[in-house]
Amino acid sequence: MSSNELAHLEQQEKQVAQLVSRVASLQALVAGTNKQTAAAPSTQATTATAQPESDGDSAMEKLVAENERLKYQLAILNRSIAEEKASGAGAAAATGAAAAPAAAAKGAKGKEPAAKDAAAAAPAAKKKADKPSQPAFQPAPVPTYQPVDLSEGRMVALFDHVRNMLEMGIEATFPGKGFANAMLVGSNVSYKSAAALTLLKRIDGLGFPYKTAHDIASAIHKNLPKSTLLESSHFEVDERGFITVVVPAKLLATILTNIVVHGVLPPKQEKKKRVIIDFSSPNIAKEMHVGHLRSTIIGESLCRLLEYRGFEVLRVNHVGDWGTQFGMLIAHLKDEFPNFRNESPPIGDLQAFYKASKKRFDADEEFKKRAYTEVVKLQAGTDADVRHAWKLICDESRREFELIYKRLHVTIKEKGESFYQPMMPSVVADLEKRGFVQVEDGRKIMFVPDQAVPLTVEKSDGGYTYDTSDLAAIKYRIEEEHADWIIYVVDVGQSLHLETVFSAAKHVGWLDPAKVRVDHVAFGLVLGEDGKKFKTRSGDTVRLVDLLDEAVERAKVVLDSKRGGDLQPEEYAAALDAVSYGAVKYADLSTSRTSDYTFSFDRMLKLVGNTAPYLLYAYTRMSSIARNAGIDVSKEIAKHPCEFTEGPELALARALIRFPEILNRITDDLMPHTLGSFLYEICQLYSTFYEKLRIIEHDVDKATGTKTIKSIHYPRLALCEAASLVLKQGLSILGMDVVGKM
Repeated sequence: MSSNELAHLEQQEKQVAQLVSRVASLQALVAGTNKQTAAAPSTQATTATAQPESDGDSAMEKLVAENERLKYQLAILNRSIAEEKASGAGAAAATGAAAAPAAAAKGAKGKEPAAKDAAAAAPAAKKKADKPSQPAFQPAPVPTYQPVDLSEGRMVALFDHVRNMLEMGIEATFPGKGFANAMLVGSNVSYKSAAALTLLKRIDGLGFPYKTAHDIASAIHKNLPKSTLLESSHFEVDERGFITVVVPAKLLATILTNIVVHGVLPPKQEKKKRVIIDFSSPNIAKEMHVGHLRSTIIGESLCRLLEYRGFEVLRVNHVGDWGTQFGMLIAHLKDEFPNFRNESPPIGDLQAFYKASKKRFDADEEFKKRAYTEVVKLQAGTDADVRHAWKLICDESRREFELIYKRLHVTIKEKGESFYQPMMPSVVADLEKRGFVQVEDGRKIMFVPDQAVPLTVEKSDGGYTYDTSDLAAIKYRIEEEHADWIIYVVDVGQSLHLETVFSAAKHVGWLDPAKVRVDHVAFGLVLGEDGKKFKTRSGDTVRLVDLLDEAVERAKVVLDSKRGGDLQPEEYAAALDAVSYGAVKYADLSTSRTSDYTFSFDRMLKLVGNTAPYLLYAYTRMSSIARNAGIDVSKEIAKHPCEFTEGPELALARALIRFPEILNRITDDLMPHTLGSFLYEICQLYSTFYEKLRIIEHDVDKATGTKTIKSIHYPRLALCEAASLVLKQGLSILGMDVVGKM
């Protein structure tokens, strides 16, 4: 790690301290707002009649919103520090970052003790920000050597292997001290560890004989374990104490040969975990729109990633197929199509059907009463006609959803809110029996520690809510489906709700974080090119089917400009499918999911830059070289060992073997855009390699113009093949199909 990188980490820690200070100051403001509101109830009541919300309430909402924003920034910074620095160095900052928003949430409830604590915390946090203290040290777990066998043809995550070796060396040098953190960073050239520089400060006063970081690094080097992949001579110690590892040529050749011969096989998964991924989740009786795009695309990509790595993945579509809206839909269906039991009603345009029923619900009190009656009958489950009407509406929606999923090549199994409906009474009864439920204004609510808003588990009319459904779902997924890992791919607006549900599941004992990992994969908005929420020109939400139709039409223009007329009809159809839907997917997946992104057909369909057409075209170039030459590279490679000496070929080869390392990182942080960036880098390196180095040379008959192969550089041909295979597998994980011709 360079001095610039260390300075960057120090700057991040300062930012954390500053954010903690701002959160603490925010607590004091929240407390002050609460006191002012409590001191003048009559004034607030008077004001409330004059305007929709009081100034106090408005200020409170703004403060709480600011608190959430700061909390999110703190989480991002702490994650960055944790990735780049020793775990001990980031522990205190993370603890402080977690404590401050929790205290702010308590203050937002208006409780006096929280307000006093908040006011007292502000100057203390300010002092810490002004003068950072030494963070508390948390020992790293004792490492064990993880051997790697390349004989099966699987790829290996070299970054993890090097880190494992270094941490074994650190543990052997400082046994039992909990110092085993390699502080490793990687690139296409080498891996570098700055552990010795940090350890020099850590061992001060502990009686160890090392005077410099170089002394420590040399000792670690001496204590490295024996490896099946790397020798101690591959680890270099410089005068400053940095330990650098350059991948040896023989290992590079072995890994690339395995790719060509065996394919892109992932590292062996020691334990086959069961993962439930909850994604897409449209509402029944409503068309899928652009708001469902990100959840569907991101969720499908994460499913493919974990399935490729050997996990058992359950793809769950938690559709909105239950609730009060079905009362008005069923009542409207009965009025419009009274013979629905015997004749299937023509409700193909569900969007129009929904709008018509909603219009009646809002304008007609008698209709509204009947709608509520139908809901009660549906939830009771005793009226066969109501149940049949509900099923008709759900089935029509499913047909529409399946058309979208088929176009996007998405596989998902429906398990909606209605699936958990029979479980909800027992869930509420169990919570009541164990003393977790309180009654407030006829509602049954559950307060969750450190959460500002309680969960409503039963409404005053006896109905259940989304809170009840989500509690029943997480309980079922843990106790009945035996999930080791649950992933919710839901927009960032649901962060507070899901955080509360997860905390509740832990609070009542269903969720043990030591046994079950739970993640909220939050994502931002899709924006129009005007920077506002993506809408049609008339201001309506963009229907997903319309968006996909336009993608196809625009992709035709791109293909036709690139010699689409030279393709056979089936080749053209495959290329059109790959480019149109691939462009929509990649525009999303190449962007950090936590950010909003601007939807632009012009940008996503460009043939240059980090776009789907560019990557797909790069694949056709890579894969066509051996095909056009009529060579089976997997058979020829045994006769021509891979040896790389030129800069462009070495750069591409070293980048390709990082593929498992990239997948490990995404498995950890669930940020697919990292893979997009990696694949784009591969394409750029390949372009340089292809332009600068000869792969196949031809003789040309001057009279006829006929080409004959003069010579073949087989290691470079193998590198083309390996690059095409890695690119194909990476794009497949992102949900994109490749084609041989474009």
